Amino acid sequence: MPAPSLSLDIKVLIGLLLFTVVWLLQIDSSSLTAPKDNLEQLTWVHSLEWGYYKHPPLPTWMFSVPVNVFGLSARTSYVTGALFTLAGLFVFWKLMQTLRGSRHATLALLAALCITYYNERLHFFNHEVVLMPFFVASALLVWRAVGSRQLHWWAALGCCLGLGALAKYQMILAAVAVFLFWLASGAWRERVHVIGLALAAAISLAIISPHLYWLFLNDFGPIRYATESSLGASLGGGARLLNTLHWLADQLFNRALLAWVLLGLVMALHRRSRLAPQDTPQRPGTADASRALILCFGLTPIVLTCAIGIFAGSSLQLHWGTPFLLLAVPVAMELAGARLQPSRISITTAIKCFVALQLALLLVAQMTSARSELRLNSRHWRNFDSKALSQALAEPAREALGGDIRVISGPTAEAKALALKLREKPLVLIDGRMDISPWISQHMVDACGVLHLQLAASPPPGHQPVGEGFPSLYWRVTPPQEDAGNCVES
Repeated sequence: MPAPSLSLDIKVLIGLLLFTVVWLLQIDSSSLTAPKDNLEQLTWVHSLEWGYYKHPPLPTWMFSVPVNVFGLSARTSYVTGALFTLAGLFVFWKLMQTLRGSRHATLALLAALCITYYNERLHFFNHEVVLMPFFVASALLVWRAVGSRQLHWWAALGCCLGLGALAKYQMILAAVAVFLFWLASGAWRERVHVIGLALAAAISLAIISPHLYWLFLNDFGPIRYATESSLGASLGGGARLLNTLHWLADQLFNRALLAWVLLGLVMALHRRSRLAPQDTPQRPGTADASRALILCFGLTPIVLTCAIGIFAGSSLQLHWGTPFLLLAVPVAMELAGARLQPSRISITTAIKCFVALQLALLLVAQMTSARSELRLNSRHWRNFDSKALSQALAEPAREALGGDIRVISGPTAEAKALALKLREKPLVLIDGRMDISPWISQHMVDACGVLHLQLAASPPPGHQPVGEGFPSLYWRVTPPQEDAGNCVES
């Protein structure tokens, strides 16, 4: 008997895993330190809370599982971040397979993998990365809910929206897209879908309610952080427009540029083939409904983010596109219309173009790394030499403290990058603030002493420079108090 062939789902998963291994090996071999977002999670994971001073709690909760199994390290964060990105990409493939068939889905996936959020930033582990699979899954679940007329799909959508909100409040953009599709598909005319939408809203609210209570008890810390930083920037009229245009141009013509290049190459090189016609969309059953879903989820987050920039004067952060930019790919494929017919395109040709583009990206990534003799982008954070920092500070700090380094106070990124290189693996007191560092007690500070790091243009009082290679970084210590007792972790 012939050996059973692998299902298409398994083949796609194997391809995604191979893609991940190649990129993680390149990233790990060329980076001197972990991304700042990873270092933040490596700091917060020491204490599982219902919220943190900047963000909701789900990414930190989920990160605690691999940390407890594999240990606290940069590589643990790399693999965790990559797995969430892979989950989002695989759900994206399933969504497009459901809407347009396997060939269309495969081409869309290859194009999405060319977006730089999902290749050279594959090792990032942050709230946008964790949000990504929930964001994409919400599109698939609302399609199933409207098509099946079964309430359990609406309940699943409610769980997805609630968990997504616990990853990042940006999930509200997916909720708006769900509502717009509910209107566009005519689901509002049917009683089962009115009940279903209410059920999804109730379940999502129930899931996030403990975090809402935590927000109330903690003076809405993450909300205040957002309004006091990017969201509350209150840019002027001209600055609003420029900032929004810069964000939009970066998403479409920088991050996603190679996705459009791939689609363009495939359109230019495709030949008529004998392949079977493209699969028809599943229920709700009309091409108009599937097109509405693609446009709702592909355009809504981009349009609303731009609206926030223009009308609220917020300073739009470039990485905000991470959870949803891949959904712009099927929008582009829809707009291409008859010029892009996946049923007539050779997937083999598409894969060859994809591999060529990925090799070019890998080459550029290597040329801009600290391992390259060229070091074309030596000021990039990944080239921050945390090992050299530990070699410069470890012994002087231990001597000044009279023992091991157990607490480092300072900016999260520099402090945690140093902590990971020290044998003691000290805890980080973020910016010297106990209120946002619940993993550290006052007793620990008093009994263990503190190594202070500070970024400054000139030496702060009582500080001394770290040394060559760290021109803006200074340090000092607060010795342990003699009557504070034994130095033990909180």
